[in-house]
Amino acid sequence: MIGQLYIEGDLRVGGVVEGEVEATGDVEIDDLAKVKASVAGRDVSIRGQVNGAIVARKRLVVARSGSLVGDVRVQRLVIQDGASFSGKVSMGAAAEAPAAVAPPPKPVAQEPDIPLMVEAPARIVAAPVVVAPVVATPIAPSRAAQVRPRANDRKDRKAKAMPPKVKPKPKRR
Repeated sequence: MIGQLYIEGDLRVGGVVEGEVEATGDVEIDDLAKVKASVAGRDVSIRGQVNGAIVARKRLVVARSGSLVGDVRVQRLVIQDGASFSGKVSMGAAAEAPAAVAPPPKPVAQEPDIPLMVEAPARIVAAPVVVAPVVATPIAPSRAAQVRPRANDRKDRKAKAMPPKVKPKPKRR
């Protein structure tokens, strides 16, 4: 997904995202996720790769399998053993001051898209289009296609239907 994503509630990313991601609830970045975006949420958990600024209103956790390159504004920060982090951290009162968000870096190579998993109520943007089923009417066969059996064919069928007559053998004395 490329663009801006705003979710009221929790968000779980399991694919490729570029742009901006914001949720009113928690944000989880799964193991296979590759995010090149600014991310904002209440609690942010990173198990995949993130390249961009993070704003966590309460807590940020970078798990063992997680990788984060970007500046962070947060109340509480947890970086587990084995995780990768490169950037600046603002905590406490400094975390509440707005920071300038740098544009995400341009991708070098296109990677296959992995579907984005969203765990939040969705809104219908456009009414669904209802398509009526197509009903095909049978075409009557032409007279040329109707073949009637010939007289000889009838005899042949009759002969095939009846077993052949067998003459009984004379009895020997």
